[in-house]
Amino acid sequence: MSHSLDTMQPPLVAPARTLDETDRQIVAFLQSDARMANAEIARRLSMAPSAIFDRIRKLEERGIIDSYEARVNAKAVGLGLTAFIFVRGEDGVGDPKTGQLLAKIPEVQEVHHVAGEDCYLVKVRVADTDSLGMLLRERIGAVKSVRSTRTTIVLGTLKETYRLPVAGPPTDKDGRR
Repeated sequence: MSHSLDTMQPPLVAPARTLDETDRQIVAFLQSDARMANAEIARRLSMAPSAIFDRIRKLEERGIIDSYEARVNAKAVGLGLTAFIFVRGEDGVGDPKTGQLLAKIPEVQEVHHVAGEDCYLVKVRVADTDSLGMLLRERIGAVKSVRSTRTTIVLGTLKETYRLPVAGPPTDKDGRR
């Protein structure tokens, strides 16, 4: 159900305005806890679990819910250094080849095609500065179409989320927030 970064093609998603309030609340609950049972969502919204199941299935089919995944603590698995790398490539305008190659590198978490002097903004996670240097030299530098890079190392993160503001705080069955 997840969309591959290798293709760099965004999923076709229905505009947010097509979500009714119930769908917005379901999405908010699942963004807060993707493991929340349909029965619990149904209880909170005073609906039948089968109706919630059907709505979630439709949200998945429409590409509104893209995928489910566990958020892993990077430091706990030895990947405590986050860096953002601005990459300038030799690709022509609209040619995503360099971005597609960057997206295949395991340490790369995000690849964004950006406007401005650089072509891509790449987020990576590695163990330490030695690992970052090796990544820049041996993996990113090995991409023939990469002309230059500029790297910013993250000293601390104040907020990092994939949650989207599709709804206000979830309400209980009585409409309280």
